[in-house]
Amino acid sequence: MSADQVTLGQLESHLWESANILRGPVDAADFKTYIFPLLFFKRICDVWDEEYQDIVDETGDEQLAWFPESHRFQIPEECHWVDVRAKPTNVGAALQHAMRGIEKANPDTLYGVFGDAQWTNKERLSDALLKDLIEHFSALPLGNQNATSDLVGDAYEYLIKKFADATNKKAGEFYTPRSVVRLMIDMLDPKEAETIYDPACGTGGMLLAAVQHVKEMHGDVKRLWGKLYGQEKNLTTSSIARMNLFLHGIEDFQVVRGDTLRSPAFFDGDRLATFDCVIANPPFSLEKWGEDQWMNDPFGRNFAGLPPSSSGDFAWVQHMVKSMAEGSGRMAVVLPQGALFRKGVEGDIRQKLLQMDLIEAVIGLAPNLFYGTGLAACILVLRKRKSAPSRKKVLVVDASRLFRRGRAQNYLESEQAAEILSWYRNFSDVQDAARVVTLDEIAAEDWTLNISRYVLPPLQEDIPPLPEAIAAFKEALTRCREAEARLDHVMTEGGWLK
Repeated sequence: MSADQVTLGQLESHLWESANILRGPVDAADFKTYIFPLLFFKRICDVWDEEYQDIVDETGDEQLAWFPESHRFQIPEECHWVDVRAKPTNVGAALQHAMRGIEKANPDTLYGVFGDAQWTNKERLSDALLKDLIEHFSALPLGNQNATSDLVGDAYEYLIKKFADATNKKAGEFYTPRSVVRLMIDMLDPKEAETIYDPACGTGGMLLAAVQHVKEMHGDVKRLWGKLYGQEKNLTTSSIARMNLFLHGIEDFQVVRGDTLRSPAFFDGDRLATFDCVIANPPFSLEKWGEDQWMNDPFGRNFAGLPPSSSGDFAWVQHMVKSMAEGSGRMAVVLPQGALFRKGVEGDIRQKLLQMDLIEAVIGLAPNLFYGTGLAACILVLRKRKSAPSRKKVLVVDASRLFRRGRAQNYLESEQAAEILSWYRNFSDVQDAARVVTLDEIAAEDWTLNISRYVLPPLQEDIPPLPEAIAAFKEALTRCREAEARLDHVMTEGGWLK
């Protein structure tokens, strides 16, 4: 490592310190709105400087080094980091001008990437505060020679996690615990050159995990370029997703801002585009999700029924099913466990999906794993074409005991996720944990996928035999009645009720 090389630890602590500079004037929930665009702005300017210097060193031609073709991203005049850093006043206006200028100069790749932060609001962001922030970021070189894209990307992911921890309640909108993401990706097992789609992509963690999986399987990651697709409703979050992918060195992808259920973004002619791997952690039981438009959905996403206005869970599932490619298509989605057993229209939709033999596995997770909800969630795995051993069968897994207890929330450790993955891959019974259930058995249970109907938790070893348990119960009941009689005596004889 060269003397100027930045370590991951240095970069992580430096980025977290930038958040501390904002603390006070800016609410913790809004840190990401300002920190991420600054990091990205500094990074692309430092890389532009490296590209410029490399060409000058190679050719001695400064004019050539200015050519647009010499740079991955264009940085117009007066829009470089050093231009903003030199401003003594109205720093927010200079920042806004630079970021908008860079977006306009790179319309195909960076349009809207910096989000909509109000840099010119001096009540919140004084010149002094912004100058402190800019000087703080200026202290670390963030070009490729000092910090590889993997390093910057990992530090960026660290910061997303820290912001999620700091704003627990709201974090579920943009962050899924990474061990759960990796489990879902490992179950789908994306290959190089396959298409991957997340219709509720948040900050892009699932798309990144797919790239990481291909890399670990020794696939050619560059064959994924142009095959990663995401849609995200929130403007700031969709901007962060795009920055996240760029900072990880991914050069060609599509992340579109928009409401997937009302206005899906990806098409093949007049039909929805389809993908090899579809993966999502959509908002749980979303209300007013767009059911009025789905009554006559032009894309046929209500094929199994129209979900109720009070919960969009099965709207997401049906959208994802419609987005699976014929043959190779498979999907994994996080849902609240209520979706497994709620009756009414949702029960009808669940029954139809089961009868179509699309559902391959149901995995119940521990409670309180996800930000902003203590609910126990589950992962549903669906496949367009099941393998012969799993046809007309569903693997039901109770993984609710696999977690590490935390102060604010619980955690699924990587070795626990690996155990769940092995159960899924083996597709066979595991005592007290997993069971392969036939569709006939599920039909006999009125099409519920309630995990406890199929996999019972293990009996505790210290449970006494039935006669002893009955005797202990009778003894406790007698003591309770005696205590009630004594209390009644005290209340009446003692004059309390006279």
